[in-house]
Amino acid sequence: MKNKINILLAIALFFGISSVFAQGCDGDAEVGLDSTSQQKIKVFGFLQPQYTYNFVEGDNANSGDFKRARIGVRGEALKNFSYYFMLEAGPLIGGTKDAYLMDAFITYNADNWARISLGTFKQPFSLEVATPCHSLMTVERSIVADQLVAPQRDFGLFVYGGNKYNKLNYSFAIMNGRGLLEKDNNTKKDVIGRVTYRLTNFLTLGGSFRYGYPVTNDNDTDRTTLGGEFLLKLDKFHLQGEYIYDEGGYNLAAGGGCGSEPVLLGDKRDGAYIMGAYNINEKFQPVLKYEFFDPNLDIKDDGSYLERFTVGLNYFFSDRVRFQLNYLANIDTVINVDNDALIAQMQVKF
Repeated sequence: MKNKINILLAIALFFGISSVFAQGCDGDAEVGLDSTSQQKIKVFGFLQPQYTYNFVEGDNANSGDFKRARIGVRGEALKNFSYYFMLEAGPLIGGTKDAYLMDAFITYNADNWARISLGTFKQPFSLEVATPCHSLMTVERSIVADQLVAPQRDFGLFVYGGNKYNKLNYSFAIMNGRGLLEKDNNTKKDVIGRVTYRLTNFLTLGGSFRYGYPVTNDNDTDRTTLGGEFLLKLDKFHLQGEYIYDEGGYNLAAGGGCGSEPVLLGDKRDGAYIMGAYNINEKFQPVLKYEFFDPNLDIKDDGSYLERFTVGLNYFFSDRVRFQLNYLANIDTVINVDNDALIAQMQVKF
C-alpha cells in the first residue's frame, strides 16, 4: 500500500488542477492556475476511523477500524482537460489490505452544459450516492442506496451539465455494469441518468434511472431501476428523502455500496428513507433518519424486510474536523432480535 501511495504522489507532480468534479469525493472547490500561470496540483483526502458497538444477543460485538482512508490528486493537464484519481486504503470498503484505485477519470470541460468524463467514477444515480462520503449527515448511507444502486462505481463515459447556480442539473452515463476492479464480460452496457431541478430557493426535486444487463455472461436478463428524490433547505433546517424501485436481474458478486454486505434480492424490490437535520449552531447538528428496505416485494413476512431509525449527533470542530455519533435502531417486524448498533466516528479532511 505504501508503494502505491508513493507512486500516486509522484505522478501528481507532473499535473495541474481543475474546477468541478461531480463524480468524485472532493466536492466542488475550485483550484485554478496561479498568478504566474504555473500549473498547480491539489492533493486531497480524508480519514474516518470509527468504533462500532453491536447490541447482539449473547456476547456484544465491538470493534474499531477505518471506515474510509482515501488520498487523491486532481488537476488540469491542459486547458479544458482535467484529471482526477483517488486511492482507497480502508479495509471495510475494499475488503483487502491493499490500497486500490477507486476513482480515476479524465474530463473535457467543453461547456457548463457539456462536460465529458471517461474512466471510473460513481454512477449518476441517487442524491445520497452523489453526496461525497465526507459530507454524509449519518455514518452509514441508507440501506436502499447501498443495496439497489450497487455497484456504485464503475467504468464508463459520463456527460453532465449545470452547476450549483443553475436550476437544472443533469448527468448521463454509459457504463460496463460490472463494478470496480472487474472486467466487463457481456456485450451490453448500463445506461444511467439523473436530473434535478430547483423549484424554489429552498426546494429541489430530482429523478434517476438505470437500465442494464448485470448478470455475468448474459445478454438477455435485464435490470431496471427508478428513483425519486427531494431536498429542502430552509435556514438551519435540512430535510431530504428518496424512494428507489428496482426489478430484474442482479449480480450479487458486485457487492453492496461502501463495503456493505449484499443481500439476496427477489425479482422486485424497493426502499426509501427520509432524513432531517437542524444546525443548532456552527458546532452542533442533530440528525434523525427513518428508512425501510424490502429486498423481495413478492414475499411477505419472511424476515428480510428491514426498517431502521438512526438518531445522530454531528459535532464540527471545524470545516475539516468532525465527530459523528449514531445509534442505529433496527425495527423488528417479524422476529424480535437484538441487533441495534452504536457507531462513533472521527473525520479529518485535508
